[in-house]
Amino acid sequence: MDALTERDASSVVVPHDPRSASVARHHLSRDMNARRVEDSLAGDAELLLSELVGNSVRHARPLPGGVVRVAWEVAAREVVLRVTDGGSTNGHRPQVIAADTDAVSGRGLTIVAALAARWGVEPTFGGQSVWAVLASGS
Repeated sequence: MDALTERDASSVVVPHDPRSASVARHHLSRDMNARRVEDSLAGDAELLLSELVGNSVRHARPLPGGVVRVAWEVAAREVVLRVTDGGSTNGHRPQVIAADTDAVSGRGLTIVAALAARWGVEPTFGGQSVWAVLASGS
């Protein structure tokens, strides 16, 4: 593999708890710094990871053991983020919603959709993974 296609993956398992967005972001930030990922791409990745973990904790069941699995892959010009949980608590797939301008929540996936080159949801055994791809310059 050449440097443009080679990927380096990392992951962390965090509690299904609102404070875990910060914990996951800290791990990602440290990893991005060590890999010398450009600041704007790293910053966007940290923001999106916070949104994905926050949404998971608010709207999904935990994996067995009360946890959420957070993973990322770094390539030369892109970062792939993935948050895996026990699936939606309301039976609906995560989707972008039109939040009122004065709403205090409901913009997480709107932010993800605006910043990511692409994103989606995949079923997993016993749950789901929400993923987002950030590309340098996207």
